Amino acid sequence: MTVGGRGGDHGVPPRPSCGPHAHPARRAGTGEHSDRNRTSHGAAATTEPGTAPRGMVGWAFMAPFALLFLLVFIVPILASVKESFFRQVATIDEECANPLYGCTTGSADEVVRSSFVGWDNFVYVLTSEMFWSGVGRVMLFGAVQVPVMIIASLSLAILIDSTVLKRVTVFRLGYFLPYAIPGVIAALVWTYLYTPELSPISDVLGWFGLEVDFFSTNLLLWSMANITTWTFTGYNMLIFLAALQAIPGELYEAARIDGANAWQVATRIKVPMVRGAAMLAVLLSIIGTVQLFNEPTVLAVRNGWMGPGYTPMMMAYNTAIGGQISPSGVGPASAISLVMAVLAGLLALVYMLVQRRLAK
Repeated sequence: MTVGGRGGDHGVPPRPSCGPHAHPARRAGTGEHSDRNRTSHGAAATTEPGTAPRGMVGWAFMAPFALLFLLVFIVPILASVKESFFRQVATIDEECANPLYGCTTGSADEVVRSSFVGWDNFVYVLTSEMFWSGVGRVMLFGAVQVPVMIIASLSLAILIDSTVLKRVTVFRLGYFLPYAIPGVIAALVWTYLYTPELSPISDVLGWFGLEVDFFSTNLLLWSMANITTWTFTGYNMLIFLAALQAIPGELYEAARIDGANAWQVATRIKVPMVRGAAMLAVLLSIIGTVQLFNEPTVLAVRNGWMGPGYTPMMMAYNTAIGGQISPSGVGPASAISLVMAVLAGLLALVYMLVQRRLAK
């Protein structure tokens, strides 16, 4: 009985063709093939003379961006950190520095010098009532404005991604156009729209017997929130729209086969699939809320009661340049900016941890 081989082999496995009894030509061919493999691998591992390594080419392409990033981002941050430990202090110089201007030796002359004060600037910021009042306004602003803007952005993105709108490009451009307008210009336009003597909005409300003062102490914060929402809704809409267009079409086809309607497709497929885009949009909105500056600065020209520290960034600006707050100078202003940067990082971290917990 033959098992596992041709008749007469009795199951004995054949001799290997490359063993010691193999034909010399086969052994020579095998050796030649091995030498050729070794030669090819060796050629691939070495770099031809006169050519740069692949890694160096990548670094060369990245060098311009890295240099600009270092100059316009890292260096200013380090300079701000350094300045936050100094303060401009007026000292008395017993000897006049320049007698040509009428000073005589031995007369008292006030000289402003930058002196190292350690953590005094940070202590001043953390104990300032003006600073914490501004932080409270910014937190209240973000707690209302950010959710409203994110919901509006997501709704517009879902509407454009659906088949309801015909000319998608026109609507996409129209929603994004407010973001292309500089923030100062947008604030000036809305200041005109809010002014009671000039506002067409006030005229329309007057037809219904409503008199609304958008510059009152109770409404000014929400007037600024309206400007910010109008400006950045289109930008966040593009973030959501890019995420929606990356969803595989097979999911929509499977949902239609299962009998899902448009509302179920939007709420059970589209919204869960853009969770990453929502996290990005919220993080950018948190950072933007902490940096609230253009709108209150422009509106403060019309409303002097706001003061120089209505928001923390206004306080930093007026401390560094305006001279309306004491102590003034670059040092205390840098301390305000760094404290707000840490606060923005903490808010973003808390949001990411909450999102990760909810995702589990």
